[in-house]
Amino acid sequence: MNDLNYSSIVTDSRKANKGSCFFCIRGALADGHEYAKSAYENGARVFFVEEKLDLPSDAVQIVVDDTRKALCEKSREFYGKPDEKLCLIGITGTKGKTTCANMIYSLLTKAGRKCGVIGTNGVRYADKYEKTANTTPDSLELYRIFNDMANAGCEYCVMEVSSQAYKTDRVYGLEFDIGVFTNLSPDHIGEFEHKDFEEYKMCKAQLFSHSMMSLINIDSEYSDTMAKAAKGEVFTFSVKDIGADVYADNIKSWKSDSALGVDFDARVFCEDVSLRIKTPGIYSVENALAVVGVARMLDVPMENIVTVLPDLKVKGRFEIVDALPYATFVIDYAHNELSLESVLKTIKEYNPKRVICLFGSVGDRTQLRRGKMGQVAKKYCDFCILTSDNPGNEEPEIIIYDIEKGLGDCPHINIPDREEAIKLAVNLARAGDIILFAGKGHEDYQLIKNEKIPFCESDIIKKAASALLMNV
Repeated sequence: MNDLNYSSIVTDSRKANKGSCFFCIRGALADGHEYAKSAYENGARVFFVEEKLDLPSDAVQIVVDDTRKALCEKSREFYGKPDEKLCLIGITGTKGKTTCANMIYSLLTKAGRKCGVIGTNGVRYADKYEKTANTTPDSLELYRIFNDMANAGCEYCVMEVSSQAYKTDRVYGLEFDIGVFTNLSPDHIGEFEHKDFEEYKMCKAQLFSHSMMSLINIDSEYSDTMAKAAKGEVFTFSVKDIGADVYADNIKSWKSDSALGVDFDARVFCEDVSLRIKTPGIYSVENALAVVGVARMLDVPMENIVTVLPDLKVKGRFEIVDALPYATFVIDYAHNELSLESVLKTIKEYNPKRVICLFGSVGDRTQLRRGKMGQVAKKYCDFCILTSDNPGNEEPEIIIYDIEKGLGDCPHINIPDREEAIKLAVNLARAGDIILFAGKGHEDYQLIKNEKIPFCESDIIKKAASALLMNV
């Protein structure tokens, strides 16, 4: 398998055993070089390092300039270059990655293509599912997943490619068949993320310099940056520019008891077609154009697309919870001012009697976004319930106070316990209201202190609604 005689690769010294090769990775909070002795004690005898370490003489040390890049290369070799057995579709952007990735995966699967997906909502292929710690896993996990998918007979893999994946070399050397750009706006800028917007933007652009074909949203003011970075043929999609390869027009919103959606006409690589989706808003149309564009680039018949598209949903992305007959409950992952405004603006288009928004903000970081989220809520909401959203090691009351600075005189109540806040939201609902539960989306836990506590927002909504109806 390799000329250094190791049977496994590890980056966590606790997982090392006899026959392991240990890569010393420098991170924001820890340096793997400091754990090399622990890995040796657990059985590792081969080490990739950036500097010579004080280890016993039988430890083989390979000194490299960058252990992260070396990990990518060796992981790929170790698993037999599984990426070459898959058609890789990479999706990047500030918003829409998860929705597009999962919709493409579902569409390809329903069209009879053997496909896998990797991203925020986890890894899926065949009948397998596993959670991911990051939107884009580290290279060791990534190649292991590729290998598992290939062994399961997958031909395609759709994956979210985060800016951090390029900043930290998780996808170093990886080549994609298709790269997709959704949109770009300032986000993930801070001490442990990107130093500024320029770095964030250029990390996003790297996907297209490693894609054989690119599909780019030309409605974004940063589309030129992505197109200039592209090494292969560039195709475009738009809801504004009739010259785009994939274009939407005659966009009309619709509403039923269990869904909010959009109908629109599209021209897809010179084919004219009418399409329906069961998610609302112009951004949903943009996502749908990306999905349809990729499907046609992969020669999925248009009749399959028209049939399947209306049934495609993504957990935690404008997810309608059927709980009360007279009000609409929406769960969405919106967790910054940009995504929150997008969702709330879309909700207002349906002319609800009231807009009620339950939200908080993540602890231990993102302090700057809290007041801005309050400002957005004030602009669109009739009433807000401020609560917890993975407060981590921060006190929820402090996070809520930061949000209140932007909320101003918007009517609201503070309930740090999110479960209690959800119960109140259900009981406050009146005929014609739309209630948005923002921030948690697909997540099935709350991060409080250093513990992940099981937490299913949709279940709590349904139980609260059921109890309310029983007492009516």
